[in-house]
Amino acid sequence: MSNPNIEQLAAAQKANAEVMLALLRTAFNGVERLTALNVAASREFFNNSVANSQQLLGAKDAATVAKLNAELAQPNLEKLVEYSRNVYELTTDVQKELTSVIEAQYGNLTKNAASAVQKASASAPIGGDVFAAAMNSVINASSQAFESLNSVTRQLSEIAEANIQTATKATGTKAAATKAPAKTSATAAAAKKSTAK
Repeated sequence: MSNPNIEQLAAAQKANAEVMLALLRTAFNGVERLTALNVAASREFFNNSVANSQQLLGAKDAATVAKLNAELAQPNLEKLVEYSRNVYELTTDVQKELTSVIEAQYGNLTKNAASAVQKASASAPIGGDVFAAAMNSVINASSQAFESLNSVTRQLSEIAEANIQTATKATGTKAAATKAPAKTSATAAAAKKSTAK
């Protein structure tokens, strides 16, 4: 004869372990993608620095050096904004994945807690309904707090995304005014490749 409490505890522990593994997998994948992005950005920065240094060393006079500095600054600014946008997109994706796992787990936890309160109040002695009402109130308050936190997080994400888009547009319009569009950078390619995984 098996004990239902032990079976429930084992099932809860298994479910918690699966949630933790999902969170760890998501976090590890995010770190892996960020590492690939950083390696690509570092390689591109190094290659550009060498090429820019060679151009500056080949300059004949101070006016040419000043002109080259001005010409080389804009692509570097664009690459910095692109890198920032890629990091932001990557962290947003990881945050969304983590949030979906946590929301699902929180939903199951609240549902199970409400079910346990109902079962306990059904078999509770006189006065147990007061305890059940208090527990339901706690569950409702925590649900509202969780929803408020999610709402604030979404709003902050939207603000950050709008700022990134504004910065991208600002550097994009300057770049369009100064030169033709450049080929896709290695950093952008690494970000797209890591997102495709």
